[in-house]
Amino acid sequence: MTNAIIALLVENNANVLSRISMLFGRRGYNIDSLTVSATNDPAISRITLTARGDDRVIEQIVLQTKKLVEVKAVQIEDENEAILRELLLVKVAADESQRAAIRDVCEVYKASIVDYSADSLVCELTGKPSKINGFLDILDKYEILELCRTGVTAIDRGAKIMTCEDYTSHRS
Repeated sequence: MTNAIIALLVENNANVLSRISMLFGRRGYNIDSLTVSATNDPAISRITLTARGDDRVIEQIVLQTKKLVEVKAVQIEDENEAILRELLLVKVAADESQRAAIRDVCEVYKASIVDYSADSLVCELTGKPSKINGFLDILDKYEILELCRTGVTAIDRGAKIMTCEDYTSHRS
């Protein structure tokens, strides 16, 4: 099983996200993370999602997604070539005796403490999913009260760009 990061350029219309998630649900594919954002073109949105499966499953996901009319481009991001980021907010139970240790963990991971309460801390961390996972592994020895992750977003390094124009001739 591999974890694929799939970037889509889609028409910025109502129900596009619903159509994509319904396609995944009908086919029995699970979306592990999902982000949707504006692009430099107001008519186009960018969706970045992660899904797990073998090569055949990932290929099917891409082929089925390409068939949707609103989808203008599909690309599998290479984890080694793209810049990947995710945001984490985590609320940790922390009394006076635990605060210094949690602050030390935050310092090592370059996380920010964005809220101090009498009995908890809220930490914010941005980074690669592996960094987020490592941070959570360390915090696991404390009581995690709540956490939320944005999901992965990705962009290619260098001059390579994802465009709708490159895609129109490749639609099958």
